[in-house]
Amino acid sequence: MKNKQTKSISFKEVFGRLFYFMKPYCKGLVLSVVFIVFASLFNSLGPFILGKATDSMVGLVIGGVPVPEAIRQFVTILIILASTYILYAAFKYLSTYILVRVSQKTIYDLRNQVDKKFKKLPLNYFDTNTYGDILSRITNDVDTISNSLQQSLDQIVTAITSVICIFAMMLFISPILTLIGVITVPLALVISIKIAGASQKYFKAQQETLGEINGYVEEVYTGHNIVSAYGTEEETIQEFEDTNEELYSSGWKSQFMSSTLMPITQGMTNIGYVAVVVVSGALVIGGRMTIGMIQSFIQYLRQFSQPINQTVQIANVLQSTAAAATRVFEFLDEHEEVPEPENPIKPQKIDGSVEFQNVKFGYVPYNTLMHNVSLKVNPGSKVAIVGPTGAGKTTLINLLLRFYDINGGKILVSGTDIRKMKRTDLREIFGMVLQDTWLFTGSIMENIRYGRLEASDAEVVAAAKAARADFFINTLPDGYSFMLQEGATNLAHGERQLLTIARAILSDSPIMILDEATSSVDTRTEVLIQEAMATLMKGRTSFVIAHRLSTIKDADMIIYMENGDIKETGTHDSLIEENGLYAKLYNSQFTNDNG
Repeated sequence: MKNKQTKSISFKEVFGRLFYFMKPYCKGLVLSVVFIVFASLFNSLGPFILGKATDSMVGLVIGGVPVPEAIRQFVTILIILASTYILYAAFKYLSTYILVRVSQKTIYDLRNQVDKKFKKLPLNYFDTNTYGDILSRITNDVDTISNSLQQSLDQIVTAITSVICIFAMMLFISPILTLIGVITVPLALVISIKIAGASQKYFKAQQETLGEINGYVEEVYTGHNIVSAYGTEEETIQEFEDTNEELYSSGWKSQFMSSTLMPITQGMTNIGYVAVVVVSGALVIGGRMTIGMIQSFIQYLRQFSQPINQTVQIANVLQSTAAAATRVFEFLDEHEEVPEPENPIKPQKIDGSVEFQNVKFGYVPYNTLMHNVSLKVNPGSKVAIVGPTGAGKTTLINLLLRFYDINGGKILVSGTDIRKMKRTDLREIFGMVLQDTWLFTGSIMENIRYGRLEASDAEVVAAAKAARADFFINTLPDGYSFMLQEGATNLAHGERQLLTIARAILSDSPIMILDEATSSVDTRTEVLIQEAMATLMKGRTSFVIAHRLSTIKDADMIIYMENGDIKETGTHDSLIEENGLYAKLYNSQFTNDNG
């Protein structure tokens, strides 16, 4: 599944938003920058002091300076040099310590925003995007930002301050040599900027294709048995190879273009370096410079190119960071669920009644699925929802839980409009047993207790007994402490279903939503599941999405849906007597079962 197109975010806007996340920590950021400036200043004094040390030795050898005085001068200079580098190390340590904390707090806030956004997204977002791509955005892309943010900030500030300090020292030593040495720098920077801009689209394509690869792995690898069963290995492999080819194409282009920056800038710097060596030799011969200052200047010239090359390297990192941040911000910019009401209402008494009043709904504005659905369910009723595939059975449940919001009309639970309730309060009213069982890695006790976290061990065991699950649990090694693997693959499907029923019983919710899931289990387990479901529904309002119509003959109300609307309602006997759509579906199933 390809991701839908999203609004493009500019490079400038991306980093503007990243720095917005750093705003609460601006004091620490400023302090860190100040310390980096001091560190760069002390570091830039090193070559100049070394040059003075060289001149003191030259004075001793060929200048006729008395030995004691020359040695004393040399030692003094070395002490000053050592002090300078100690101060540099101290300021560098402090700046790094503060900057790491600032960057990690920023990423902490960003992760929190992503997590909060995840909880606010409508179900439609997850229906229209692959899980692999969503996971890639909230894990890989956030990690990319995290890994590069502190490194990039440190290097950028260090590079800028180092260039300024070194340039000032070069001018102080020799303006002529400075002009010769840096004349190639502007041209190198222009070329670097051009290449970096051209490579940005390839970095973005690389991150997007990586998300598609993750989506592919999540969908296809977890369903490999289906792929094998239908013999579509070649098509699947070909699809992977096509996506992998796209990733390879964008990957090598982005990396190749960014890797050319370093040799270009180094080559142009070396040209200026050769010219400086020739001119400085002439200046020494003419007595206009000392050997020590030439040594200092050459060191500065070499150091001058390092921040520039470092900046080029940072540009590569920033391209990747920008691509990752763009995808994260696209995620944060997605439309959210309708906001919670300012003054939410919580029913004082939950009696289990449900009413749909002239409900209209469509997944997209231009295509209405439900036109005028009205329905009244009395407390404690068993309501079966039937109909062909795509009839709207699951949609009706999604609207009841406010996974989607209706376009018109009202849905009342215990007499309260669900749009006036907080979603958490609404969903606490419902317990669910779905066809696709969801159990997490952990003990059986922990999985059942998920229905009500404060429940005691005795209550968990009682719920398991009511769900007819206690017997098979006690046959397992460690019983209720038995650890489930991912997806509970170390249990049979029917056993997993019994655990989800036990979890729903433990929740003690007044309204239950049940998706019959007995088609893939043996007869004995099917009987256990039906008994457990009967226990679960006793005394509660229940909505059953029915697949086998023979199991819902005793329902208080049967709703027949087709094309999103309710076509018929009634009991089994009354609907059979009407000989309408439900009767036709029931008779066709009965005939097939006995065929």
